Amino acid sequence: MIFSSVFHELAAILLLAGVIGVLALKLRQPLIISYILTGIIVGPAVLGWVSGGSELKLLSSIGISVLLFVVGLKLDVGLIRSVGPVALATGLGQIVFTSLFGFLLAVGLGFAPVKAIYIAVCLTFSSTIIIVKLLSDKREIDSLHGRIAVGFLVVQDIAVILAMILLSSFTIQADGGIAAQAVRLLLVGSAFVLGTAATMRWVMPPLLGRLAENQELLVLFAVAWAVGLAALADAVDFSKEVGAFLGGVSIASTAYREAIASRLTGLRDFLLLFFFIDLGSGLNLSAAGLQLWPALVLSLFVLVGNPLIVVAIMGAMGYRRRTGLLAGLTVAQISEFSLILAALGLQLGQLGAAEVSLITLVGVITIALSTYMILGSDQLYRWLRGPLRLFERRNPFSEIAGSSSGPARVDVILLGLGRFGGAIHRQLRPHNLSILGIDFDPQALRLAAAQGLPVQYGDSEDPEFTASLPLSSATVVVSTLPSLEANSAIHHGLQTAGFRGHFIATAHDEAEVAKLEFLGAQRTLLPFLDAAERAAELIVEDLVDLRAQPAAGAA
Repeated sequence: MIFSSVFHELAAILLLAGVIGVLALKLRQPLIISYILTGIIVGPAVLGWVSGGSELKLLSSIGISVLLFVVGLKLDVGLIRSVGPVALATGLGQIVFTSLFGFLLAVGLGFAPVKAIYIAVCLTFSSTIIIVKLLSDKREIDSLHGRIAVGFLVVQDIAVILAMILLSSFTIQADGGIAAQAVRLLLVGSAFVLGTAATMRWVMPPLLGRLAENQELLVLFAVAWAVGLAALADAVDFSKEVGAFLGGVSIASTAYREAIASRLTGLRDFLLLFFFIDLGSGLNLSAAGLQLWPALVLSLFVLVGNPLIVVAIMGAMGYRRRTGLLAGLTVAQISEFSLILAALGLQLGQLGAAEVSLITLVGVITIALSTYMILGSDQLYRWLRGPLRLFERRNPFSEIAGSSSGPARVDVILLGLGRFGGAIHRQLRPHNLSILGIDFDPQALRLAAAQGLPVQYGDSEDPEFTASLPLSSATVVVSTLPSLEANSAIHHGLQTAGFRGHFIATAHDEAEVAKLEFLGAQRTLLPFLDAAERAAELIVEDLVDLRAQPAAGAA
């Protein structure tokens, strides 16, 4: 060790992690990549600051326990019930097909069956943390493909917990054979589940009610509960990860889960830093170099094969190719759970250092590249929309089911029926205008149709969409989509179609206002400043002005 104390060592590691983290953000990369890179740099292969010390592993274990505890907090019974058929079918279908093809691919690359199973399972799961962050940054978390993606990521989170239970229970060192292991797994698992159910029903509500009087004490109890159950599970030769997860589930149905989860998120992210640094420091660069060809092959499968599996499943279920692709891109990487599974396999003696290096390398490649794929998803769709037609049914019934026949003449075409668009529609109704609502979210279409608004299914960002609008009779087209790219595409489509009325766009901030006005939008709305009532007044003013000047009206 080149440092005089562990404290100095950790301080230097954290400083380096911060510097590399800043560079990662500049490159629009998730911090997981920077943490693994930090581990490689401070490990024996480069600087030699750490050599797998017990302090780093202890912090790593606590981080994993808190991570699984927070996942358990998010999986309450109501949330599981709310996962729709498409999320369930897509999540399970992707798991089955990725595991099957991944296993065959790993065997074809020369890996033994047990190791091939681990590799295949690790290729299956995608990072909920990364995807939710990217979708939130793109303001797509509430879109149709965003909700579907989050839904099947929930399914994956449940599946990864089951995989941890199975893989950690059937160890190669266990005595008594498969039957004895199965009985032990059943007994210990049943005891934990029953204990969790009893705690959830009779202990947690009154206990948390008392602890909630002091927020610091509530957080301290949550961490102690997570780590304590993990330690108990480990003591009875179960999985400490599953113990921590069940600890979260025992609190998930209480009124305090959101408060606990929000306060633990920062702690979780900080402690996970040590897991990824520990993983990177243990990475054998020479072994990783030998695994470069298999890593490239498996990464290509994850980057291309996983999204195509999702596109095919969603296409068969009646979703359009664009929705399928945007949802499918969210599974084009492996997750932090994949790396945890690989570390678990190494700990159990079922994987070697070479396989862990391979899975880590696949993680780095796929997380790095899929980030740019998701951020550039609209451009990717424009490139691939022709070939992807193969996966789209002639009648994408799951998305167009909410459409209704529009009016013969239209005064206002309202693009986007979300919270802001729906509020604008309610404010316009008293003015006796003929309005046509457009959205690509079936749920939004059904809600608007139930309020008496004629609606039509359509994706405003689809280049082929604008020509299908009844522009010959429309006077004003209003986009409530706060996306510069979407509004630019809509404006270009209106110009191409020869629309001569007013285009009113919605901006996210003042910078976008200037850009939209430069593009030619006659008016720009800011949903945070322009309340729906005021926005409706501006739209009506434009209609009056245009009707007073027929030459400027609709073509």
